[in-house]
Amino acid sequence: QVQLVESGGGSVQSGGSLRLSCAASGIPFPTYCLGWFRQAPEKKRMRVASINRAGSTSYATSVRGRFTISRDNAKNTLYLQMNALKPDDMDTYTCAARECSSHHAGPYDEATSYSYWGQGTRVNVSS
Repeated sequence: QVQLVESGGGSVQSGGSLRLSCAASGIPFPTYCLGWFRQAPEKKRMRVASINRAGSTSYATSVRGRFTISRDNAKNTLYLQMNALKPDDMDTYTCAARECSSHHAGPYDEATSYSYWGQGTRVNVSS
């Protein structure tokens, strides 16, 4: 049974930082491609950052230079370090996982390409 469990969300003031974690089980974590997505109620899920099994990363333009995605394969955990947070960053953040393809090493940007999803963790940013 695959489980992705996020933690680390909360409420911060504009300019503050948060570190999100996503603990994975039930998958061969080191071989999987991973991503962080955000979603507001009744809106489309949007990619924030993604990482492949080699550690190559990709970021949405809005977070580049402020957020850092990383993975610890020994701990089966994905991270998102969020710095210089803005009110526009406020959303529910969810981690996702998929097997990396032998034909396309990733990272993968499209939500539809991911197989497994966590429940999400809420990030609130006040101005």
